[in-house]
Amino acid sequence: MIILGIDPALAITGYGAIQAKAGHLALLEAGIIQTSAKEDTSKRLGKIYRGIIKLIDDTRPHCLVLEKIYSHYRHPTTSYILGQARGVICLAAANKGIPFFEYGATRIKKAIVGKGLASKGQVQRMVADTLKLKTLPRYMDVTDALALAIAHSYIVKSRI
Repeated sequence: MIILGIDPALAITGYGAIQAKAGHLALLEAGIIQTSAKEDTSKRLGKIYRGIIKLIDDTRPHCLVLEKIYSHYRHPTTSYILGQARGVICLAAANKGIPFFEYGATRIKKAIVGKGLASKGQVQRMVADTLKLKTLPRYMDVTDALALAIAHSYIVKSRI
């Protein structure tokens, strides 16, 4: 099964595609889709959409995984902007017929590290260890995307 994890944001959207096969996880592709704050929001969202469509075409995932939106009451604009990025990603998945799943951050951390309040550093090290990466991903957005994909593989496996 190929699982595509995506950590959406307007500036940097991280992604990671893994293959889960017979209890073994392998990295297929990981990176970022970056937009410029100098561009209009519509152009930035278009770039994210096109990037996700190309990513789906290149990796042919069986599913896509996103993190549920967490919105802090002091920063409502952040969730609004994040919602726009998530919207174009969900649209791309729907247009390509790819089912998508979403999990809360604590569920992802619990699946990866064993505790829902794990630090980003703990998640990063476990992701690197699980995928046998020689170096840590440069962007935490990539780490988060890979964590989503890995956690989904564990969650789906536990349901069978």
